Amino acid sequence: MKKVALITGASSGIGKEFAKIHAEKGGDMILVARSKDKLEALKTALETQHSIQVEVICKDLGQPNAPKEVYDEVISRGIEIEYLINNAGFGGYGKFHERQWEQDLAMIHLNIVALTALTRFFLPEFVKRNQGKILNVSSTASFLPGPLQAVYFATKAYVTFFSNAIAEELYDTNITVTTLMPGATATEFAKTSGMDKTNLFEKTVSARSVAEDGYNGMLKGKLDVVSGLTTSQKWMMKMVPFTPKKLLLKQIRQMQEVV
Repeated sequence: MKKVALITGASSGIGKEFAKIHAEKGGDMILVARSKDKLEALKTALETQHSIQVEVICKDLGQPNAPKEVYDEVISRGIEIEYLINNAGFGGYGKFHERQWEQDLAMIHLNIVALTALTRFFLPEFVKRNQGKILNVSSTASFLPGPLQAVYFATKAYVTFFSNAIAEELYDTNITVTTLMPGATATEFAKTSGMDKTNLFEKTVSARSVAEDGYNGMLKGKLDVVSGLTTSQKWMMKMVPFTPKKLLLKQIRQMQEVV
């Protein structure tokens, strides 16, 4: 296999678009997600259209041992990963004290623990070869506290700062760590998180557009890639450092309330 990318959360949304983009560039890949049927269908389509090689690993990365099992499976197949794209994640809507704890715990496991574990397992291989690129999908939510999505925003803050920190640790290598921070994107995320009826998701950008920004940023070795913000959202982000915290929290809550 050549130019191999391991892509998590590859069965839909931004992850699926990453797979398509990498295939268009002639790269082989390993696709990881829970849905075997969707992964197999994508594998067949990409191999047929682009004459590449696609491997499938069906795992629920929210399970404690899953990241290590994915790593062990890759090693057992004798595959070298050049690009690690940690895309898998999900959100959830509602007041923290009213949400089911099991759902938020699962979110923490997938958004934080699985991403961190996969990075930890594969990074030593990258360092050994002094080659490789990591793309961790965060969110513009990582810049802010998120009332009504408290845990999700917090998990993405972790992703951004964790990724930035290890990028600097690798300053004297040929390895880069890029953080993709999308705004509201047209994927299944809005419906599964309960955000599809909020002002925040009134205007969305395509998953393809976001994936292209992230993938190209990864190839260039960029530290951060912000994608999919409207003009008004860009202005809001610029004003965040100058906005009183209580006012900012109120504005975010109102944006995320179901209308």
